[in-house]
Amino acid sequence: MRHLRITLASAAAGLGLVAALGATPAVAADPASAAPSTASSTATAGYTAYAGSSENAAANRAFYKAVMKSVAEKRAANPGAASVTVVYSTANAPSFRSQIASSTRIWNSSVSNVQLQEGSNADFAYYEGNDSRGSYASTDGHGGGYIFLDYRQNQQYNSTRVTAHETGHVLGLPDHYSGPCSELMSGGGPGTSCTNANPNSAERSRVNYLWQNGFAAALAGATS
Repeated sequence: MRHLRITLASAAAGLGLVAALGATPAVAADPASAAPSTASSTATAGYTAYAGSSENAAANRAFYKAVMKSVAEKRAANPGAASVTVVYSTANAPSFRSQIASSTRIWNSSVSNVQLQEGSNADFAYYEGNDSRGSYASTDGHGGGYIFLDYRQNQQYNSTRVTAHETGHVLGLPDHYSGPCSELMSGGGPGTSCTNANPNSAERSRVNYLWQNGFAAALAGATS
């Protein structure tokens, strides 16, 4: 099977679980020492906003459009590629390597049109640290992306679910905090007792659709 390796398109999209979780670490540190310093004020608004706010919705749309534009262009240039491989780095999140590996296995076994792979020259990176905003996914504004994993939040909530949820944003899925525990992108909405780390059938289908079908429409939507 041939694979097309991509780099995530730029957008500032704070898409963290924290909006619904309301988890605030006892000691909040500036993530700039761990996460890329290029996160924008738009991303910050997305972290702190309530799940249903216009700021968070705007961040979701920006991330979705950026990913769609990138994928549409690259698939158009390589129409014969059977699937897309997105490469990531765990060098800056050593404490979460096990959860990241589990999240990767979950996603790679759930979808066929995009696969995740750890490696060099990564398309996005995982970072870890303390942040009162919780865990989140964002892009750095320069063609790369990162996922920040907050220590306390990952102690309060199932860590593999948190990681798989944030990785879902990399694959193009928005937050849906009002969903049930069976829905991965409901994030912290169902509460700390929810340990499901698997996307449901609708989420799996959506990711497969985003990474293969309807790219003309996706590109039109991303540039409109």
